[in-house]
Amino acid sequence: MKRTLLLLGTLFTILFISCDGSDGRDGQPGQDGADGIQGQVFEVEDVDFTYIAENNLYETILNFEDFTSFPVEANDAVLVYQYDRTVEFNDDVVNDVWNLIPQTFFYDEGTVQFVPGHTTRDVEILITGNFDLSNLSPDITQGQIFRFVILPGVSAAAKMDKSNISAVMNSIGVTEADVKKVSLK
Repeated sequence: MKRTLLLLGTLFTILFISCDGSDGRDGQPGQDGADGIQGQVFEVEDVDFTYIAENNLYETILNFEDFTSFPVEANDAVLVYQYDRTVEFNDDVVNDVWNLIPQTFFYDEGTVQFVPGHTTRDVEILITGNFDLSNLSPDITQGQIFRFVILPGVSAAAKMDKSNISAVMNSIGVTEADVKKVSLK
């Protein structure tokens, strides 16, 4: 008898904890179920960085509202990918190469790293290094292309291989045709 009461108590606890909002039986519309992780991808071309001498770094800040109406919450993951190059395979298939940042590059003078950071309003990308960056090549600091993936909830982003942009886009149901592309020039 004690086992049956314990089992029933556990069952009712689970039911009450898992219920949230209207189920539709009270005349109010029920809540829609989530079809999976929802996210958005957008690409920004011609991104230029500004040198900040007192910190010996380059910086660019992009406001989300300039590129999307998708609200960015504090616990969302914002993945930033930098365009590297296009690769053509033997069968005439062309693919873009995207690298998840932060990413480090090694030069004779030292190292340079692209580092992202974001708030709910914007994303900041820094170029930092361990040597004087004031004369860094414009090939590095001007005309860059970045792709941004916004994933609701950090826990959703933790479950996927974030280094592979194709896998991330597939997991949220975004195709190349869905990517909003914006040029800053």
